[in-house]
Amino acid sequence: MSKFNSVPISPYELNESIFKLIGKDWMLITAGDADGVNTMTASWGCAGILWNKPVCICFIRPQRHTLGFVEANDRLSLTFFDEEYREALTYCGRKSGRDVDKFKECGLTPVFSENGAAYIEEARMVILCRKLYVGDLKEAEFLDTEMLNHYKDKDYHRFFICEIEKILKKD
Repeated sequence: MSKFNSVPISPYELNESIFKLIGKDWMLITAGDADGVNTMTASWGCAGILWNKPVCICFIRPQRHTLGFVEANDRLSLTFFDEEYREALTYCGRKSGRDVDKFKECGLTPVFSENGAAYIEEARMVILCRKLYVGDLKEAEFLDTEMLNHYKDKDYHRFFICEIEKILKKD
């Protein structure tokens, strides 16, 4: 049983800047089940309203080990941490779950929500998500070709539009 003492809030009650949370604080994208869980650091993403639902969009490059976990599960989480976890976030962005046990190395504990979404117990805030749509960025669709400089290896992101089902904040 998780020791994550939290208060559920509506996405409409979130009073933190999504720009700061994702772009400056960073997040871990986590997915999996009892047979295996993986996580990765992300600093690109967005949130808003689409199809009359609160949604977030996360982006994962094809070579990331976490991609297979996200593809294999209906749900995922975005987890945000206090600054004391910056080193763990850096580690989870630089190391692959194919090669190391990120959870063990960083002292992180994977747990599951009542609907099966994997998340990390040590987080200060968790966004629990259900996948709605998947797509791939395509070179031919870039209107500003300067953005292609982010893809020297042509490893265009796969993106997932996810319904925000619940936000948990540590109390």
